[in-house]
Amino acid sequence: MRTMRKRPTTRSSGLQSPSAISCQYLPEPLLLFSEDGLHIDPKSGIARFGPRSFGMARRHPTTVRVGMIGTADTVDKARAWLMDSANGVHGNTKHPEFPGYKGDRGYFSELEFEDAWVEQLTQTEVRNLTGIRYSRARFEETVKLLDYKLRLLSEKDYPPNYIVLALPDELIKRSRDTDYKDKDLGDVHRDLRRAIKAVAMRYRLPTQLLSQDVTEGREDDNPAKIAWNYFTGLYTKAGGIPWSPYGLTPATCYVGISFFRPLGSKLPTLRTSLVQAFDEYGEGLVLRGHDFEWDPRKEGSPAPHLDEQHAHELIDKVLARYQDEMKQMPQRVVVHKTSRYWPAERDGFMAALQGRVARYDLVALEQQSDVRLIPESKYPPLRGTSFRIGDLDFLYTTGYIGALEEYHGMGVPSPLRIADHVGQDTPRDTLLREILTLTKLNWNSAHFAGSLPITLKFSRLVGDIMREIPPDREPLPQYKYYM
Repeated sequence: MRTMRKRPTTRSSGLQSPSAISCQYLPEPLLLFSEDGLHIDPKSGIARFGPRSFGMARRHPTTVRVGMIGTADTVDKARAWLMDSANGVHGNTKHPEFPGYKGDRGYFSELEFEDAWVEQLTQTEVRNLTGIRYSRARFEETVKLLDYKLRLLSEKDYPPNYIVLALPDELIKRSRDTDYKDKDLGDVHRDLRRAIKAVAMRYRLPTQLLSQDVTEGREDDNPAKIAWNYFTGLYTKAGGIPWSPYGLTPATCYVGISFFRPLGSKLPTLRTSLVQAFDEYGEGLVLRGHDFEWDPRKEGSPAPHLDEQHAHELIDKVLARYQDEMKQMPQRVVVHKTSRYWPAERDGFMAALQGRVARYDLVALEQQSDVRLIPESKYPPLRGTSFRIGDLDFLYTTGYIGALEEYHGMGVPSPLRIADHVGQDTPRDTLLREILTLTKLNWNSAHFAGSLPITLKFSRLVGDIMREIPPDREPLPQYKYYM
């Protein structure tokens, strides 16, 4: 393969001459399914073995009580689509058949429906909401009404444990998001999906929007693909584990760090959102970090960085939560971040870790398109291809999947750049294999893999929803409320 560089080599880029390039292929990581079945592909593994938690009495949801919010028409169509798809959906040459969501196949779980678990949006309520002239007021009244409906469902004597929001098209179109100016907050952008997630968290109800495009067959995507993604998320939100990683280092705590700004452009503070993966199942928790100020003009960088004290406090919070959950300290901590570690940030992390864990690795993963491999064949580079230029490692987390003879991307894939590795207690190859494995743990769909490890992908999504959670309310830690 040949390399392509869009920009000249510079000292700051760390790139050296092409003669310094070394290249290798990392085999596709395996995943664990029921009864320790192994496969590289989530769909094939579930169809063949069943989900990972099937057979685990405390984890496998044998039934899911489905609550619904919507108009009489959208609720009826949503229920019909769910019941029909749960029987299984035929595939084609590009999309494998969805085996179903039934007690005897697929996810080996059953959906339960009751009229008492439906909160109807009346035509009057929808007209009143869509008729509100001003975007901000319309958005806020929509959230307020959905909050009320969710509260009613949560207060049932035998409440549902999963909520489908079958909202009508006209309401989604009119209240999808809003942009406005606030005298105290400045410019504000709000998103309905994020606001619903934050509201539903108060009632400990995982939710899923289900559009009329899907329930009425107007969605352009393949029906089997839609069903795979929808029911994988449903199973996870009901408490199940669709699949687990195989071969990750035992007793390791994987941490993803990203930053988010609370609602309003006038607020000078940022907060950190964290995603931790604790155990061999790839499960983890969501944490909200401390406030800190970041002025890009003053600091000379648009990418936020922590000072030594805040970095130390962040690791303290991570280790305390790990101790609470696992009843022991981790033997190893791996921190993933999307920007390089500044000296004070690095010193704070290291000071908090040294003497408390045996090994640690601080890794910076950057999405970039400056450096790529150009294959001599007509196919993109293989997913799992890594190459090194000087001290920099590059890893293709997207690309041609040799085992499936498929490429799932739309454009030309670009590798991740491993820009920093502080600590160096783990061989580089091991770190790269872990990153590749962690790209396969997005349980919000049945996609083969993502471009980022779940530590970083999910910490970004979490930050979007945390904007909607007031500072005086502690966010729930479980993934399912953010999916």
